[in-house]
Amino acid sequence: GASCASHVFIQCLSHLPDEQAFRGLSVGVHPQSQTDFLKGAPHRKHPGVTNLKTVRLPEELQKAALAIIHGAEVPGLADKACRLTNFLWSRKRAPEDATLREKATSLEEMMWYCGFNVFSPDVDFQLLEAQITKKVLTELRKTTYRWSPMRYDEDLGVVYMAARLAGGYTAVKRALNEIKKRDPCFSPHSLLDFGSGLGTALWAGHSFWADTLKEMVCVDSSGAMNTIADRLLRGGSEEGEPVIEQVYFRQFLPVSPKMQFDLVVGAFSLSELGSQREREDVVHTLWRKTSSYLVLVENGTKEGHQILMDARNTLLQKQEKAAYDPRKPSVFAPCPHDSPCPKLAQLPLVPCNFPQAYIPLPLPGAPDRQTEKFSYLVLSRTASTTEEVNGGGPDWARLTAPVLRRPRHVHCQICCSSGDLKRVVVTAHRHGRYFDAASP
Repeated sequence: GASCASHVFIQCLSHLPDEQAFRGLSVGVHPQSQTDFLKGAPHRKHPGVTNLKTVRLPEELQKAALAIIHGAEVPGLADKACRLTNFLWSRKRAPEDATLREKATSLEEMMWYCGFNVFSPDVDFQLLEAQITKKVLTELRKTTYRWSPMRYDEDLGVVYMAARLAGGYTAVKRALNEIKKRDPCFSPHSLLDFGSGLGTALWAGHSFWADTLKEMVCVDSSGAMNTIADRLLRGGSEEGEPVIEQVYFRQFLPVSPKMQFDLVVGAFSLSELGSQREREDVVHTLWRKTSSYLVLVENGTKEGHQILMDARNTLLQKQEKAAYDPRKPSVFAPCPHDSPCPKLAQLPLVPCNFPQAYIPLPLPGAPDRQTEKFSYLVLSRTASTTEEVNGGGPDWARLTAPVLRRPRHVHCQICCSSGDLKRVVVTAHRHGRYFDAASP
């Protein structure tokens, strides 16, 4: 399906007459003029553009990663990294017990009434029941996704580094850039990274707020991954001085409900939890730890998007009654509203995902450039409306699919602040310049 290849915000003006709406779309704001809105800046400086140029790993991080990889000498590393990448991309959620019970009941009923002549006087019902039970179990084994938790030891951690370090860093940095650009006054002093893995959120956050971040806590249940992440900070060795200071590695989340962090990140971690109930508990815990922004990132697949939408609904619709911090959550990005995701109501289901170009680790056989496709969700305690975020600015909508360029017009699919998904056609003849709506 189509991905959200465009990262540009456009103004949702569905409440205005068509001509006014399209004029507002073409210049990016209404009723201000283009000159006032852009303040003389070129179109590429449009405030709705939040994607990044091709992302590169920090030089210190890349050198440390290559030192660890070359030192580990994992046989068949390139092949193992490729297989791990494909496995993680196709990974699904663990099947829920209730779903399995419903499926088993449905299969059993079908076999009783469609596959067997239960009304024959010679039927041995006890034997028939045993046969049906066996067939149901066999069918379930064939059709049910076999989920198992990932267990990272040192060797698998090195393979994961070769496969996912650059892509994971890219996705998190792109998600954090949404905050950096739209809330330039945000200066976090503390960061919590849940399911930290190689510490990509730590490095991405440091690239934006190196001057203000004073405490960074990385939580990962794998001791081997924590060790590798610590070595990455020390240039690939175990005894070197850390490039980033005040970083603490833990295997469990801090217990105290009073301990909050300005920025909380959970990247590619919710998908590693074994049940919906466990994901809900973790999401509530992470929100309790959040004082400003909670950032969740997953693969840009249907599964990844659904996991994030479930987390979104958990926080918006199942708020805790006895919360230490009473400030309610609101969606900061990418949705311009707190309503249910309109994409989930469409068939066929197309996930809301975003591509970002990056330079992978320079390993044998690696391409010069790749694209990371991911889904993300940012929730905020600090701003509940678009006007607050934009300083009283316009009511933005979001491009949710690649802009289709056609001769003398473009097709745009937008998600509006009303919670509706709409398609608009912008033409140069009727609506003037439409560069802002067509930007990639």
